[in-house]
Amino acid sequence: MKSFINISLSVVLTSSLIATSFQANAGNPERAGQAGASQLLINPYARSAGWAGANGARSKGLESQYTNVAGIAYTKKTELMFMRSAWLVGTGININTFGLTQKVGETGAIGLGIMSINAGKIERTTEDQPEGGLGTFSPRFTNIALSYAKGFSDNIYGGITVRVISEGIDNVKAQGVSVDAGIQYHTGKYDNIHLGVALKNVGPKMQYKGDGLSSQKTVTNAYGLDYQLTGANKSAAFELPALLNISGAYDIYLLKDTTGRMKTHRVTIAANYTSNSFTKDNYLVGLEYGWKDMVMVRAGMATEKGIFQGDANRTTAFTGPSCGATVEIPFGEKKSTVGVDYSYRFTNPFGGVHSFGVRINL
Repeated sequence: MKSFINISLSVVLTSSLIATSFQANAGNPERAGQAGASQLLINPYARSAGWAGANGARSKGLESQYTNVAGIAYTKKTELMFMRSAWLVGTGININTFGLTQKVGETGAIGLGIMSINAGKIERTTEDQPEGGLGTFSPRFTNIALSYAKGFSDNIYGGITVRVISEGIDNVKAQGVSVDAGIQYHTGKYDNIHLGVALKNVGPKMQYKGDGLSSQKTVTNAYGLDYQLTGANKSAAFELPALLNISGAYDIYLLKDTTGRMKTHRVTIAANYTSNSFTKDNYLVGLEYGWKDMVMVRAGMATEKGIFQGDANRTTAFTGPSCGATVEIPFGEKKSTVGVDYSYRFTNPFGGVHSFGVRINL
């Protein structure tokens, strides 16, 4: 059985590398704007965002729904989490994320995560009244993800996520479904080498529907009589922003004991390559220092083509750097913990992205 799993993992990794070589040409800026549901590309979790999302090979718990779903299998019993992000400070956009993971069976775990984006109030305008004065409306973006992950051996973990996507306003909306899948592999003398592959946002096209696409016009017939005619417009279907993540991480233990390692002081180096189907490919690197897994500080850098070549060539508000910290305090006889996460992502324009969250491991 173990040899079969190892062979399967090798096939998946090889296939992913081959797919990446083809997607490297497909993921180009010429296709930008052809996909929708771009909220699927937003990382709402403070811990992974602090090192630019480079920890896909090492992520654990509910935040793995964004980086690599296989990490949900690390859930020891029950994890509860709430996150809030002030997105591009100055725009008034806030993101709330909450959910839980629960261990099932010997090596399995399930996860439920809900992300809701509050884009604030926007002035309502029409063709007849382009200056507004008709009140406001609020766009709604909600993603509900259900995941299952399992440890197939001491080294190999895999998982899958099914996500329901909903976005729109009061009279127009679009709904869809996407699927993520991921594998994590851990090896090394001290289990300090981590590899991961994740395929995300794969699903059928979405399309906007609703009364908001209809319009009334005055039509004059052949007899000179005017009457109102309602015309229904049909929006074009759009694809989801599918992507492939290939990640790796390496743990360095600064002090060693009789087991060959001591978790008092740990430094982890992480990297991730993202092959996007509709935008520029991303290269992510991160560094984290951990003291007894109770205090962790981290920093990261997200890069893509043109990001350091001036504002005229940069096609994202993010300028690259990110940083963050975690304080996790144990309590109770069952070694439960409560943790506070924070991260900041630098942007220009706007005032960056602040993410703050609380997690409880029971």
